[in-house]
Amino acid sequence: MDRPDQTTHFGFRDVPLGDKQTLVNDVFHSVAKRYDLMNDLMSAGLHRVWKDLMINALNPPRGEAPFALLDVAGGTGDIAFRAAKASGSGFRATVCDINSDMLAVGRERAVARHLEDQVSFVEGNAEALAFPDRAFDAYTIAFGIRNVPRIDLALSEAFRVLKPGSRFLCLEFSTVDVPGLDRIYDLFSFKVIPTLGRAVTGDAESYQYLVESIRKFPRPNAFAEMIRTAGFSRVSSQSLSGGIVALHSGWRL
Repeated sequence: MDRPDQTTHFGFRDVPLGDKQTLVNDVFHSVAKRYDLMNDLMSAGLHRVWKDLMINALNPPRGEAPFALLDVAGGTGDIAFRAAKASGSGFRATVCDINSDMLAVGRERAVARHLEDQVSFVEGNAEALAFPDRAFDAYTIAFGIRNVPRIDLALSEAFRVLKPGSRFLCLEFSTVDVPGLDRIYDLFSFKVIPTLGRAVTGDAESYQYLVESIRKFPRPNAFAEMIRTAGFSRVSSQSLSGGIVALHSGWRL
């Protein structure tokens, strides 16, 4: 049980641990309708390449064999739709997100893509998933785990709901490791992205939080150790685009 004095970070601010989820929810309620457009603008379209690399690593079966994917914090359906396109008729995805506005966008997109029979949307918390043990063949989370107040609980839940032999994949912003690029990236993040957020969504503060939250996320080695602590084996990470993002992997064996 949380102590009343426990705190965590919300961007660069320390906040009571119990308050973070509400604050994060407010961010995504605010930006849901323009979330994917902002992803294109902020990354110059690179987020599409990163997500495609995640799906390549997932490598879902293309035949009729059943394959159940749980995509967490993926409310707009981006990862699930990509996985469905790369899969066969046995593929099913459950998108679990705590934010109802993001899920509403995802459901609309599923209907527009005629994928409502393969991709379902469930409101839920990554820290306490309402799914049985060993229910899924893969777990994905893209650019969402840094917004979870208790990352260790989310990782433990990921391990619990995966079948033995199944894979955990996490795409997340990371630590830039190219000299010179780090300064350009910081300038773009703190000076351009909030201004862009104000122009496109009418909300600069949410994007200020998002760029701050990237800097507070554990470095790859530290996050890898958290994945191992949750029970995963063969843990690895792949740096992408000079360390702007990393693809983390672990197996439930």
